[in-house]
Amino acid sequence: MERIMHSDLWIEEKFEDFLGLRIKVEKVLYSGKSDFQTVDVVETKGHGKMLLNDGLIMVTERDEFAYHDMITHVPLFVHPCPKNVLVIGGGDGGTAREVIRHNSVEKCTMVEIDAMVVDACRQHIPQTAGALTSKKIDLIIGDGVKFVKETQQKFDVIIVDSTDPIGPAQPLFGEEFYQDVHNCLSDDGIVVSQGESSWYAMDIQKSLLSVLNNVFENSFLYSFSNLTYTGGLWSFTFATKKYHPIHDFHPERVTSANLDFDYYNEALHTAAFALPTFVKKGLQGLISNDQT
Repeated sequence: MERIMHSDLWIEEKFEDFLGLRIKVEKVLYSGKSDFQTVDVVETKGHGKMLLNDGLIMVTERDEFAYHDMITHVPLFVHPCPKNVLVIGGGDGGTAREVIRHNSVEKCTMVEIDAMVVDACRQHIPQTAGALTSKKIDLIIGDGVKFVKETQQKFDVIIVDSTDPIGPAQPLFGEEFYQDVHNCLSDDGIVVSQGESSWYAMDIQKSLLSVLNNVFENSFLYSFSNLTYTGGLWSFTFATKKYHPIHDFHPERVTSANLDFDYYNEALHTAAFALPTFVKKGLQGLISNDQT
């Protein structure tokens, strides 16, 4: 996937040689290069502020809530009492922001490899990064792969909020990493991971689900719609030691939580696991969505 920032202040996203997305940029707010990647924050005309890593669109103010709602609230409303949560990646802060809204959560550990991403978002995208000052969040600048291998902590929910499997995110799609994730989950723990596009990256989904099935008894895929990721339909994987994402989901918990959402709701929670037929066929034998 190629994304190019043009001198006439448009961001153009190209997928291979047949698909493109152009977004008008009004102002470049931040541009830097860390030890891992380039980091840019721009003000766009139709999508608000936007974070790009190595030219890849990570977050926009207009639709970030869809991604952050679905990567967070699905596992946290399945687990009956998530107290200790780990977020790997998610340097924009949006996932951690949603995690600490749950009253049961006592601590959210966030491990982000690139301090520049965190600093840029704190400075320019407080909509997502503003919650990083919370005492509930333990922000660690470091390698998430190394962290799960070495930590002695146990987590009820682990959220892998990664970019595509390139650069520093590539190990986050491997079996050794998920073996370590399994080891630092509690006995009834859940891990949810960014799961790519079924339209354009089903090969990556198959690889990730094969890894998860080698480590966990049951793996699932669920989806949501968005404005800025290729194809519009995007996915997360859900792997678990114990709980089923639908059978062990109790909608009354969502109501009693008294939280306001912009995307997630109790009906959508269940519906997200109802996959299009082409996805079910393509991932046959790798997902447990139709398990009774």
